[in-house]
Amino acid sequence: MSASQEPVINVQAVSKWFGSVVAVNDVSLQVFPGITGLLGPNGAGKSTLLHMITGKASCSEGEVTILGQPARDNPGLYRSVGVMSEHEAVYGFQTGRQFVEFAAKLHGLHPVSEPVDRAIGLVGLEDVQHRTLATYSRGMRQRMRLAAALVHDPQVLVMDEPLNGTDPRQRLEFHDTMVHFAEQGRTILISSHILEEVESIATRILLMVSGKLAAAGDFRAIRAKLDEQAYQVRVVTDSPRKMASALAGTDYVDSVSIGENSELTVLSRNVASLQRSIPQLAQEHGIRLLRVEPLDDSLESIFSYVVDR
Repeated sequence: MSASQEPVINVQAVSKWFGSVVAVNDVSLQVFPGITGLLGPNGAGKSTLLHMITGKASCSEGEVTILGQPARDNPGLYRSVGVMSEHEAVYGFQTGRQFVEFAAKLHGLHPVSEPVDRAIGLVGLEDVQHRTLATYSRGMRQRMRLAAALVHDPQVLVMDEPLNGTDPRQRLEFHDTMVHFAEQGRTILISSHILEEVESIATRILLMVSGKLAAAGDFRAIRAKLDEQAYQVRVVTDSPRKMASALAGTDYVDSVSIGENSELTVLSRNVASLQRSIPQLAQEHGIRLLRVEPLDDSLESIFSYVVDR
């Protein structure tokens, strides 16, 4: 990415609220050609942000542009954008091919035969294209939905949790397809709540937590960012003082305190090591673990996708 390269997707000070609920809070980010992962726990505001990026929802504040044009109320722009939403929206009575043909017609393609053949070929479902979607596995439906998002050969592709329901082989095929598209100079934005899903494919990661952009960079920078802050974890055992002593003897625990009901509050800057060590220490010292839970909302996301879960 050259310093002079213009962003394909530009999000400037965007917020979205529903009544008193703030779903996205003053987010600014840029997406360039290649593959970018939008990472965060469920409920972090990823889907709401993607709805604003793709023009499905208006911004309460701020502005979103794609290819230099407003993302909202701009039908001409949609010819250049492919969207794969999180929720399955298919008619079970349609065949896979009919579903992709329908998408092609909505984009004004004519004739539709050649682009439909190409899109279905990209996802490797030629042999089942004439079966009804009701007979597909969830992974197969995801792949045919991807074909529908690709049928008009978009310059920008936005996908919300596209790997849900896919098996390891299908994920490898998805990886190859995305890399192929990125090598053609396209811009791909993929959301996920699991770091491992996107770190192998995305050249850049955007981390959202509680409606805000918490970090941006490659996956190594994101992992470093996760360890910058100290987080609180509650640990309940049948031997709190023995567990506190064991944890205090490690080099990745900042402090341990014993509160009401003999519950431990552990402060740590290395969540991955803490997560691995708690059951190990309990086993070594003959301690029975009753509960381990994060006390910080942002920590819940880290526990879900941190390394060596």
